[in-house]
Parts: sequence; C-alpha cells; structure tokens
Amino acid sequence: MNSFSRSGRMLGTVAAVSLALTLAACGGNSGSSAGGSSSKGSGGSSGSTAPSGQPGKGKPAIVMGDKNFSEEYLLGELYSQALRARGYTVKLKGNIGSSTTINAALQSGKIDMYPEYTGVIATVLAGRADNPKSAAATLKAATQYENKHGFAVLNPTPFQDADGLASTKAYASKHSLKTIGDLKKVGAFSYAGPPENATRFQGVVGLKKAYGLTKVQFKPVPIGSQYQALDQGKTDTIAIFTTDPQLASGKYAVLTDTKGIFGYQQVVPVVKKSVLAKEGPAFKQTLNAVSKLLTTQAVIAMNKAVAIDQKDPGAVAKAFLQANHLL
Repeated sequence: MNSFSRSGRMLGTVAAVSLALTLAACGGNSGSSAGGSSSKGSGGSSGSTAPSGQPGKGKPAIVMGDKNFSEEYLLGELYSQALRARGYTVKLKGNIGSSTTINAALQSGKIDMYPEYTGVIATVLAGRADNPKSAAATLKAATQYENKHGFAVLNPTPFQDADGLASTKAYASKHSLKTIGDLKKVGAFSYAGPPENATRFQGVVGLKKAYGLTKVQFKPVPIGSQYQALDQGKTDTIAIFTTDPQLASGKYAVLTDTKGIFGYQQVVPVVKKSVLAKEGPAFKQTLNAVSKLLTTQAVIAMNKAVAIDQKDPGAVAKAFLQANHLL
C-alpha cells in the first residue's frame, strides 16, 4: 500500500459529495466475510448498530494508534471519528510503525487501542511459525494471544487484507506463472517488500520453507514503494496487500498462494480491557458498527481515494461515515 502523508490536501466540496455517494453504495454488511467467518472477537457484541446520542460524554480520554500505511491511516480515522461523534475523547497517534512497534506501544501503555490484522496477531505477534487453517481459527488464536496480555479483540471486519505476491503480467506470462510455486521454474528471482518481510513467515521465510524457493533474492524497500520498483524493472516480484488500489489497474498478476502462507487477515480493534470497562458498552458498540461496514469494496474504494487520488485520509473517512449515517 502506498504510504500517505497526513498533510495531503483535503477533499473539495464537490469531490466530497461524489465520494460520499460512491462510499454509501460500497458500505454496509455484505453478508459474508472475506475470511469466511462470522465469528465474534472476545470483546465483541452481537449488536453492531451504532448507539445514539452522546454516551461518551464525561468518559475518560483514550489514545488510539494506527500503523504506517494508508489503509491503517483510514482505519484510525474511521474508528476515532465515529467515537468522537458519540462524545468520546480520542487522541489519534498516527503512523506509529510496524506491527511489532505498535504492539510494543500498546503493551507499554503509550496507546490504549489500535486496529490490527488477525493473522498478524496470530503469527507475527504470537511468534507462531505457521498460519491457522481458517478465518475462525485465526480469530481464535488472535483473541487468545491478546487476552493473555490484558487486551480484548472486538468484532472482525467483513473484509480481509492479506499479504500476497505479485509480478507484472508480462513477467508472469513470460514464465507461465499462475501460482507462487511456479516460481521454482524461474530459478533465482528478486522479491521486494518492507524490511520486516525478510524474517516473516508471510514473506521470505514462508517462501523458502513452504514453497522451497531457496533462490529468492530479497530487496527491502520502504512500504508503499514496491509497485514503483516493479514498474521500473528493479525487481521481479513484490509483496502486496489484497486491497491495494493499484491492483485495479490490471497491470499486475497476483500469484495464487496454494500453501496458504499468507493466511487470513481480517481487521479487529484491539483494546485494553480496562479501557472497555471504563468507557461502557456504547464504546464497543460504536467500534463494532464501524467494522461491520468495512467490506472489501468499501476499503478498496477508500484506499484508492487516498493512495491514488491523493485525498486526505481523515476527509475520506468522514465522507464514508457520513454516507453510512455514523456521523
């Protein structure tokens, strides 16, 4: 995903109206999860309708964080704006860093909550070498890990944003590539992605262990710049996310992950249990209401608005929430 500066230009009035209409059509419960699971997190609630009024008035202030790419900026804005609209006092600390960095901030008390991906929790944070075999199993493992550390996992989103591997269509056609395993026919090949992919099972480790791609040559690049590296011929393949707006261009071939090394990646708000107790049930209810609306179509549309159209994440989130009656 392209990283995006928070100082980007704001949506104009006409553009905001147009975007809101688009996002209203995208939002809502799709009726099926991208991860194939309707399971609820340990902190979840069967109700996912936003509360009315200002239930957050007078409640303690909280600090929310988000990670270091545009989709996370959007998630931070979506959750924080919806909470503020219900009277909660929320300070948003954006662009904190990778999962390990932001998890350290959560566990040290520097932040009270942040949006995370279930597969990242179950593998990267929990130190598990392989992926759970289903979305429900992934959610269960993520919930168990966070519970042990004093945090609750709320309801998962319908969409999932899994890691993946892609090449240009020309490269895939030249080497007859359809699956990641087909890269064995190539021999040595380069693979560009964020630096942390060098040591992750969802990166170089999984490519070597699960697929036997021992000749992979990893090229660390800043997050968000991998498509540019691919377009310029500086790498053969790249790490991607399945909701990247660039994929809509039709220029790239996403290779099928037949070994399941990238797992399941629904988003869940991870919240300190003591914060949930202090903020009351409407706090959790508001967060779950936002999550319910985050379908794959909606998230790709918002990612495109930010990463491709250069809209401000806060303005895009506001348009989406307004279109879906959460502001």
